[in-house]
Amino acid sequence: MSSLAWIDFDEAERQRAQRIMALFQERESRDELGLGAIRDSISDHLFPGTSTIQTRLRYMLFIPWIMRRLEGRDIAGSQLSAEGRAMEIRLSDALKAGGETNGVIGRDAGVRLQRLPSSVYWAGLGAWGIRLFPGSRDTYYATLPNARRRRQRSETDVEGFEDLHGGHWHPGLPPAPADFLEAASFTLTEHEAEFIRDRLVASAPDSLLTWLARQSENGHSDYIWHHPMLGDFPAAARRIVEHAEIFSAVIHGASLLYNLQLSELRDHEEWTAHYRGRLAQWAGDLDERRLAHWSLPDFWREVHHATHTIRPGLVRFVQDWVTLAKTNAANIAELETARGLVRERERRLKTSQSRFVNRAVRDRWGGASGADRLSFRWGQTQIHLEDLFHGQ
Repeated sequence: MSSLAWIDFDEAERQRAQRIMALFQERESRDELGLGAIRDSISDHLFPGTSTIQTRLRYMLFIPWIMRRLEGRDIAGSQLSAEGRAMEIRLSDALKAGGETNGVIGRDAGVRLQRLPSSVYWAGLGAWGIRLFPGSRDTYYATLPNARRRRQRSETDVEGFEDLHGGHWHPGLPPAPADFLEAASFTLTEHEAEFIRDRLVASAPDSLLTWLARQSENGHSDYIWHHPMLGDFPAAARRIVEHAEIFSAVIHGASLLYNLQLSELRDHEEWTAHYRGRLAQWAGDLDERRLAHWSLPDFWREVHHATHTIRPGLVRFVQDWVTLAKTNAANIAELETARGLVRERERRLKTSQSRFVNRAVRDRWGGASGADRLSFRWGQTQIHLEDLFHGQ
């Protein structure tokens, strides 16, 4: 029997599970042309605290619950790290025992798990104000024994005791279920969902993520600019979404041209025909009128983000590509200026590992690199919103 057979009894739940599984099949485009600073700036404006490697929302609670348990252990920092790893692997088993199949980090890897959930969610926990400890995970583990000794010396100081005991995590963190490392699910309780909403309101009140989290349901779409409530978005968020849509559309052509040129160098006729067809479709779908009126100065101003540096080389590449797309999108597959622009960009980024100059690296290319449109973490964000809206 299929592990998802139970959903056949509830059509709404069946459709929801299918949407989540489809979202897990999405992968953010690989950054072969060094677009990450722009992509992440836009993503962090719209959906702060998220990342492309996050899976399910309740990990934002599982991780602090595990860490809070570790805070009471009278062992060295290195042992705490090892015990934390063991507990995170136990969590994977607990989620499987609870019937979860989608989004379980380490579901198949088991003890071989390399990227722990805490590493995936650590930055997001800080961004949402759930984690108050300012340092890295390694620093956190190293700090705990000293904090415990200070707490022991301060047991008679009630205020000091509370600060040391709860200062690493938000004081309103919901209590952990006693058996969550034996059997667990991704279903949020009403209290847990409200806590996460409150953290979003407090940490990112003007973000689109917070606005969406305060709605009664999620609007399903392939891209955020196709969202059914787009017209109701806050004005600042709507401007960024509009810029994101145009940027995603126009820069997609550069990624396709990159793949076309590699296909030609590999002398792979099927791949070459595929990317020529996709470039023709890209040119046909491009909204030339909208692109002509798109203001790049406004774009750079809107997408600027304090935590990301968009370097001059990337600015020049985007501006040069946009100019070519505005004037000659239909013929861009044959335009040597466009081809050279893409080749030179990749060469500068990868140097000796460039697929254009290193045949061994090129021969390992699988036929697709960054060939999908940028979606700015919308797939992952939709999963989080699904979890938030479908709590108990």
